[in-house]
Amino acid sequence: MIAGFSVAALAGLTLGLLVTGAIAGILAGLLGVGGGIVIVPVLIVVAEIFDISDDIAMLLVVGTSLATIIPTSISSARAHHKRGAVDFDILRGWAPAIFIGALLGGIASKSIGSNGLSLIFGSVALVVAINLAFAQTLTLAAAPPQRRITQGLVAGPIGFVSALMGIGGGTLSVPVMSMLSVPVHRAVATASVFGLAIAVPAVCGFIGGGIGVEGRPPGSLGFVNLPAAIVLFSTSVLTAPYGAKLAHYLPPRRLKLAFAMFLAMSAIRMLWNALG
Repeated sequence: MIAGFSVAALAGLTLGLLVTGAIAGILAGLLGVGGGIVIVPVLIVVAEIFDISDDIAMLLVVGTSLATIIPTSISSARAHHKRGAVDFDILRGWAPAIFIGALLGGIASKSIGSNGLSLIFGSVALVVAINLAFAQTLTLAAAPPQRRITQGLVAGPIGFVSALMGIGGGTLSVPVMSMLSVPVHRAVATASVFGLAIAVPAVCGFIGGGIGVEGRPPGSLGFVNLPAAIVLFSTSVLTAPYGAKLAHYLPPRRLKLAFAMFLAMSAIRMLWNALG
């Protein structure tokens, strides 16, 4: 028994995280999001159950979510690559800036704080969801930028904000690539690789920022709770390839609507927590 929780209660919580991981894996493959879009709201509920201080709850949630994205993104990216859907030209141009942006986001997270992270997550996700819900999303260019400096200006903020939100690259990069006339299936596949470029440096920032902070639950390394992360990705890595397979069968319009729906649900939840 841990902190007054019975074995049955902990077993039920573990089962819930296993199911969450499985759903996150499907979404990671289907939408290129790394799974954080569903993991973050669930972990907020877990933090409330364990009565974790509001001062560090969202930091732990985001850090742990990012840790699960590393293996999930690898699984999802491999599945998409087998279908030849990853755009390596975009990947080579955007990945370095996304990596640097994510590292800076992970470092900045402690200064922004839990409530600030909730507001960022909810606000950005809701705007993106509304844009995707329209049949004709805003088109900014006929093709992605080719100049390195322009690629960096587009990709760097994606890495920075994604790290603060605890999500993979798809939540922001898929809509951005769509607005740059990249077909949605190719955008989803490429975003699955961006998840890895975001999660690795961001997790390092969250681990460093949380070392020595009091009030963290057992098994935490900085702002990453290892037991929760392991349980979540133990199923997400298994289901991500099935989500990737499903993505290539869905029409682009349905794929965008599915993406918008999950984004909107998560955004409303985050804003409710931050402002309620």
